[in-house]
Amino acid sequence: MEIFFEGITLRPWTMDDAKVLAEIANNRNIADQLQDLFPFPYSKKDARKWLKTTLLIVPPRNFAIIADNKVAGNIGIIPKEDIHRINAEIGYFLSEKYWGRGIACRAVKALTSYAFSNFDIVRVYAETFSDNLRSRRTLEKAGFILEANLKSNIIKNGIVKDSCIYSILKDDFKYFLTTG
Repeated sequence: MEIFFEGITLRPWTMDDAKVLAEIANNRNIADQLQDLFPFPYSKKDARKWLKTTLLIVPPRNFAIIADNKVAGNIGIIPKEDIHRINAEIGYFLSEKYWGRGIACRAVKALTSYAFSNFDIVRVYAETFSDNLRSRRTLEKAGFILEANLKSNIIKNGIVKDSCIYSILKDDFKYFLTTG
């Protein structure tokens, strides 16, 4: 299954992608904007371990972002459970050499559309560090709205930081695609 959207493709990862995933993910500028469960340094062994896990999930929830016929990053969706089951969380990272080209924004739109079509949800959200202005702008350009700025909500590299919650509702997303 592949998702085509405005010149990019989202496709499920394969074990053959371990080398390129490790090359992209082994970047302090990426790791510093992600949860601590994302290792740094990021090795080919880390990539293989993660790929083995993610490839078992059906339908796919993590996708390689393909731009210029090359793997440019990762994007994934996590459907929530229990009382939060009408929600899904989106997360992504992009190789630094692809930053500033609108690729992440297109990937967010494509995966949000996929999520609303394939999961019984009404809301997709993302949490980003408040000082990650690139990610915040990506979400805004994709139609997400800032819901909350959570003060002193996280700790990364020993520094207490704020985080932001952005979301989009299914009905608003449909409207955004036709007007945005």
